Amino acid sequence: MLDLLGQSLGESNAENFELVSRRKLDAPQNLVYRAWTEPELLAQWWGPNGFTNTFHTFDLKPGGVWEFTMHGPGGADYPNRNVFQEIGPACIVLRHDSTPRFILTSTFEDVGGKTEITFRQAFETEEDYKKLKPMCEEANEQNLDRLGLLLKKL
Repeated sequence: MLDLLGQSLGESNAENFELVSRRKLDAPQNLVYRAWTEPELLAQWWGPNGFTNTFHTFDLKPGGVWEFTMHGPGGADYPNRNVFQEIGPACIVLRHDSTPRFILTSTFEDVGGKTEITFRQAFETEEDYKKLKPMCEEANEQNLDRLGLLLKKL
């Protein structure tokens, strides 16, 4: 399956209850990292199409908390709580403590001045993985689409 830019969509690893999305972005690694680590930029692209965010806490350090409310296009609010586990220019790892629980690992690899970003979303349970896989695969791709559009403006 391909996205709108003709790039391959995510893959999955059912044994680890993990979804993987990759994208090569036309931006240097430091700019992609900045879009991830500056709350005013992150709020502009985080989430699937039609969603907006209100950040309450954003403490970017290992053990730091990121709490926000994601506002759906239909008016529903989705509170989220994450704890950063790893922060570095090539990788961000966070634990999503809200339901469903998962670990999200984002890596940023320099590829000739562009950046390949990889999202690894590992769910705690097989039940959550199977239930959320169809929705999250599409949502993660939309998230990366939104990131790519923001990077073009920066």
